[in-house]
Amino acid sequence: MSFPTTPVPNYISITSLNPTYTSVTHSLKRQVRTRGGQRWSIDATFPPLTRADFAPVWAFAQKQKGQFGTFTFTPPVYSNSSGTATGTLRVNNSAGYIAGSSTITVDGLTGTLKAGDFIKFASHDKVYTVVADGVTSLIIEPVLQKPIANNEVITYNAVPFTVAFSSDSQNMTVGANGFVNYQIKLIEVV
Repeated sequence: MSFPTTPVPNYISITSLNPTYTSVTHSLKRQVRTRGGQRWSIDATFPPLTRADFAPVWAFAQKQKGQFGTFTFTPPVYSNSSGTATGTLRVNNSAGYIAGSSTITVDGLTGTLKAGDFIKFASHDKVYTVVADGVTSLIIEPVLQKPIANNEVITYNAVPFTVAFSSDSQNMTVGANGFVNYQIKLIEVV
């Protein structure tokens, strides 16, 4: 199930959440630990909408039953590669890759994926970020959360995030002019 593609939000905030435990000793030495987890948070604000334009969005939100339902949300504009990439991008390693890998050899790409582009492996709900420009090898963050197989397709345009609402309550406001104001807060579910 996908979030409606229209109307389009006029503002989107995408946040990378990387839990880190930091402490400072009495001698002022910094100690840092991470468990390697990462997920995305997406906030979207819609322009003032007529009731007719807003109704499908509101109906979709209600079907999710607060945080219960999961769905895909494809951020407009920013979900596409900023590079010159074309073609069907696939994993190129006969053994595949194990969880924890961060450099992935690929083939089928003409052009370049740019640092900051989002990608998604066919067998994953997780969205990854390319952290260096790449053509035949991609360096990603976070590291692979689970294994991937040889020839697995990699999405690099219209990358869908698997998400849920971050709260059980959804709120709309209606102005005296009859226009509806609406914001959503989503959290990646993997």
